[in-house]
Amino acid sequence: MNDEYYMQIALDLARKGTGYVNPNPLVGAIIVKDGAIIGKGYHKTFGGPHAEVFALEQAAEEADGATMYVTLEPCCHQGKTPPCTERIIAAGIKCAVIACRDPNPLVNGQGIANLQGAGIEVREGVLRKEAQQVNEIFFRFITAGIPFVQLKLAMSLDGKIATKRGDSKWISSEQSRIEVHRMRGRFASVLVGLNTVTADDPMLTVRHVSGKNPIRIVLDQRGLIPMTSRILHTEGRTIVITGAMPAESEAMIRKLGKEVWCVPDDRGYIDLGSLLQRLGNEGIDSVLVEGGGETAASLLQAGLVDKITFFVAPIIIGGRAAVPAVGGDGADRVVDGIKLRNMTISRIGDDFLVTGYPLKP
Repeated sequence: MNDEYYMQIALDLARKGTGYVNPNPLVGAIIVKDGAIIGKGYHKTFGGPHAEVFALEQAAEEADGATMYVTLEPCCHQGKTPPCTERIIAAGIKCAVIACRDPNPLVNGQGIANLQGAGIEVREGVLRKEAQQVNEIFFRFITAGIPFVQLKLAMSLDGKIATKRGDSKWISSEQSRIEVHRMRGRFASVLVGLNTVTADDPMLTVRHVSGKNPIRIVLDQRGLIPMTSRILHTEGRTIVITGAMPAESEAMIRKLGKEVWCVPDDRGYIDLGSLLQRLGNEGIDSVLVEGGGETAASLLQAGLVDKITFFVAPIIIGGRAAVPAVGGDGADRVVDGIKLRNMTISRIGDDFLVTGYPLKP
């Protein structure tokens, strides 16, 4: 058994906290002594004990002289819980193997320095890239102060998300739709435009799988959302974002127990950059954008999308009047199109799942 083997176990543990620790990072930890795992843990809930604490409690006295594998640099500051570095030092851990540093300015290298200052050997960088990917949401949020934005679209092979009559059920396979519900459970919030609400009347909750319901966000430029929309009558936090909304509409939405945020730019349209900043200020670390085409175009053109996930179904819809996956004016030249990096393609049911990261303008 080598460091990579044990770190992979810790990373698998870390993923178990997905959707429950936001805006904290996903962290897993195991303690190994004489080739045997004597303690393991992961960060389970926001504000709860950290992974290292669970692992140390399980190992008890046997932790003295053992090696700890942890997916993220242990914290060294007082937050909702005491510093993990102090617990590690007090337990007598002799070696700490760390996948990657915590970019939080309160930690970033200081946790490692504290361990080394106490005579603990530190090995850093084991499965670093995988650990960074596990916490891509946290890394974006803690360094930029705004949510990680992932755009999800389900489209036909020819790039349509609905027919000319607006029919979109169902383009993607059942397996893909279940995966979307799983994705919702990972994000603090899910966002759609008004057209999606009026056309599909979604609830945007997590169903078919276990997970927390995200905060629902609707972009509604002029306050035209139908008051009978299920999203306004479904339990949980819903925020309607507007540039300018009639007072009567705002009062009706608030009477239903939902929120209205007016975030206008200098033309009276929704200022998407300011919206992300406000979401970040409220501790909302991630946004899953589920459509539609105009919303996708606005965010992409503003350079606000961090990741794309496209479910491409083996069906051709056709028609000039069919709804494109990404609307807006589009690029004048092919060379001006939005380019992506780190692309991956996999199968899910009968569909292809295409994932990548847009290069920011």
